[in-house]
Amino acid sequence: MYTSLQIPNPNQKVIQLKIKSILVNSFGILVSRVTGFLRDAMMASALGASIYSDMFFVAFKLPNLFRRIFAEGAFTQAFLPSFVSSRQKGVFATAIFLRFMGYIFALSLFVSFFPDLLTKMMAIGWDEKMISDAAPLTVINFWYLDFIFIVTFLGTILQYKEHFATTALSTALLNLAMIAALWITMHDDPKTVAYAVSIGVLVGGLLQVITHIYTIQKANLHTLFIGGWKYRKKKDITEEEKKFTSLFLPAIWGNSTAQVNAFIDTWLASFLAAGSISYLFYANRLFQLPLALFAIATATALFPAVSKAVKNGREDEAYANLSKAFWLLLFSLGFATVGGIFLAEPIVWLLFERGNFTQSDTAVTMMVLAMYMVGLLPFGLAKLFSLYLYATKRQKQAAKIATYSLVANIIASLSLMGPMGAAGLALAGSIGGWVLFIFTVKEVGMERFWTILRSKYLVYFIVSITLFTLLSIWVNGLLIGWIR
Repeated sequence: MYTSLQIPNPNQKVIQLKIKSILVNSFGILVSRVTGFLRDAMMASALGASIYSDMFFVAFKLPNLFRRIFAEGAFTQAFLPSFVSSRQKGVFATAIFLRFMGYIFALSLFVSFFPDLLTKMMAIGWDEKMISDAAPLTVINFWYLDFIFIVTFLGTILQYKEHFATTALSTALLNLAMIAALWITMHDDPKTVAYAVSIGVLVGGLLQVITHIYTIQKANLHTLFIGGWKYRKKKDITEEEKKFTSLFLPAIWGNSTAQVNAFIDTWLASFLAAGSISYLFYANRLFQLPLALFAIATATALFPAVSKAVKNGREDEAYANLSKAFWLLLFSLGFATVGGIFLAEPIVWLLFERGNFTQSDTAVTMMVLAMYMVGLLPFGLAKLFSLYLYATKRQKQAAKIATYSLVANIIASLSLMGPMGAAGLALAGSIGGWVLFIFTVKEVGMERFWTILRSKYLVYFIVSITLFTLLSIWVNGLLIGWIR
């Protein structure tokens, strides 16, 4: 038995503060996701599930993949523990920023000169004409990666000070810029719409950067970078940079399984019927809402506290936070999973079925959504338990676990895409999520996991989820009869 999981009274204030941070972060993410759904609804109305929507989603796929990897924790989970431990925080932060910005800028230039190569890699099943038509969109969208790295880096510094609202809310600026582009070109030809939305992506990225710079300056954190630049050649941070480098690549790989799975889905879907990439995109957007609203919001809010607690030898405090967060996620993600599976058709109908998005598109998308939702709970809980691995700098172990998950996903994808189409790819991703969860819990410690699970809350969860399942089935029957 791990008595450290019993939360002593002195820590109650700490736990309450973290819950407040989670709620603030969740609210920001909710605003961003609501505007994102409005954007997607307008996109579905303007382009439907067509070759032009497929072209845009392919072009946006790689920068969006990196956005999720950077902005939703991978960079932060490598950088923040190193930043916390650094004795020369300003110099260390400045050095890391300059190095990464240089790499990303060079990569963006490469893509600008050779867009067909990257587009072909993302949609290998397309013919040369489709690749050529989509390549200019790839160039425009890829430059968003430069903006989102700046946003992520500044957001991580704000996280260190336990300020989350700016980063959480700023994604809404991206969505609003894309909505404006759609609004202006809604009645133009599909090609014009695709180009306008791509330009909207860059405008949104620029607005995000400006917002973060303003917040950094208002919090007086710009002095950190001024000092870092001034003393960058006078302070030796070689060892700190080496330690960060040894953590970064494993952290990126270990923290991005869901995003890599989605990327593989797009690649394989290019071999399926036209519209398959769009079905996966729309369904994955719905899947990402509860994952971000609950799991990512919780992990983002807890990670600075867990890292500081581990560094200072206060593991009791770290486990107390994890235990509280576990039950919060189990209930929230459990209800979201049931609702997403049994109410998939009414949800897709309400959000997307209008304009060029037809009833047959809804039928396919709802099946894809249901298969994605099977993996919501394991992906979310794996995100939580991996906090301890990253805080204790076990990024390599997390990367190994991610590899197991990815292999399981690829095998399942190749097996299921034939008989099930796009829905099979979504189910394969969920299978990878369960593999990720099982191995992550095993690495953290099965005995700790069972200690958390042996609680009166487990009975409450089983009873409530059973009742909610029956209610969802009944409500779904009523709604289907009404909308059809």
